Amino acid sequence: MLILLIGLVIFFAVHSLSIIPGGRAAIAGRIGDPGTKAVVGILSLIGLVLIVWGVGAARAAGGITVLWTPPAWTRHITFLLMLPVFPLLIAAYVPGRIRSTVKHPMITAVKVWAFAHLLSNGTLMDVLLFGAFLVWGVADRISLKRRGAPNPAPVAVFTTGDWVAVIAGLVLYGLMLWRGHLLLIGVPLIGPM
Repeated sequence: MLILLIGLVIFFAVHSLSIIPGGRAAIAGRIGDPGTKAVVGILSLIGLVLIVWGVGAARAAGGITVLWTPPAWTRHITFLLMLPVFPLLIAAYVPGRIRSTVKHPMITAVKVWAFAHLLSNGTLMDVLLFGAFLVWGVADRISLKRRGAPNPAPVAVFTTGDWVAVIAGLVLYGLMLWRGHLLLIGVPLIGPM
């Protein structure tokens, strides 16, 4: 569990630089913008690797603390809530109506992903992992509003980028349901648990 906690601290310390007034600018002032991007990228990757390693190590060690056992129906709610997550992730990178309407689709996707997983998972590890992502997503979204971060220009119609986000996102969702979650996370989504 310690590896997971260290990974979360590193990952969110780096991702919270923009939440702290002047945090990222202070670093960029010292090492320049390219240096800041490199440091942020490397530390983010280290944090992410430690998170994945920590989750795997905690599962392998057994003895995972169960805080509650979610009812079986929460699994179906999680499947439903996860439906827009991949389209939102892709929409963050392609211009279109989805991005202009949601404003920050990446943060929205992270919050929905974390909340959905908190519903259907009741271990201490899950609460730490998904709870941290949910708290960060809420804090970052509030911070963006307070900083007056620019929103994407309004788009009145559904664009090619929107169709790409929806279709590719739903294909990714289907792949995760079919085998992706098992291959990447080690937990099957379809079939006996």
